[in-house]
Amino acid sequence: MNIFEKEPRIHRDVFVAPSAAVIGDVEIGHGSSIWYGSILRGDVNRIHIGSGTNIQDNSLVHVSRANISGKVLPTIIGSNVTVGHSAVLHACTIEDEAFVGMGATLLDGVVVEKHSMVGAGSLVKQNTRIPSGEVWVGNPAKFLRKLTEEEIAFIAQSATNYINLAQVHAAENAKSFDEIELEKMLRKKYAHKDEEYDSMLGVVREIPPELILPDNILPHNAQKAVSR
Repeated sequence: MNIFEKEPRIHRDVFVAPSAAVIGDVEIGHGSSIWYGSILRGDVNRIHIGSGTNIQDNSLVHVSRANISGKVLPTIIGSNVTVGHSAVLHACTIEDEAFVGMGATLLDGVVVEKHSMVGAGSLVKQNTRIPSGEVWVGNPAKFLRKLTEEEIAFIAQSATNYINLAQVHAAENAKSFDEIELEKMLRKKYAHKDEEYDSMLGVVREIPPELILPDNILPHNAQKAVSR
């Protein structure tokens, strides 16, 4: 939605869920995704989101015109960032490959540096800077410990998983009613087949290509990728 003569600038391959709202001066880079029920409101200032970032369901991203000292406070979110469900990001900066847990709240002037993590349900007070490589949790959020190499790798993998998952949701949302009904019929036809039993009988069942998900979207394969 446009407001104050400002309109969103969204890369063509961004997934914006049907129930999400993107309003005003908002820029979203390629491969990012805005999930169901989320609101990005760039009315009194701007919102910038880089590439490959996911803003998960029911999250709120807003801005401030300025703080009491006159500093302008947009919301800047970098690339390959994961923002968990129901997070609130207000006039803050999140650098590349950072992770904000579910239900966390980041207030005006907060900076979350690259490769850092805000724990689920945490409240990060105004003007707090979370250094790179650290985990902060609590209300108010405080330093807990350093991130492990495995956790840093998980942040990058989480972003990749959501890029791929968004492509599936975008494809599903683009389908017509007739296409959906056909797939329901096909799923019923191919459900509950025992591959081992079929192999004993020499039966080969071909699954239609439209029912095959990319490997890295399936939960067990995603977990293998993280463990590597």
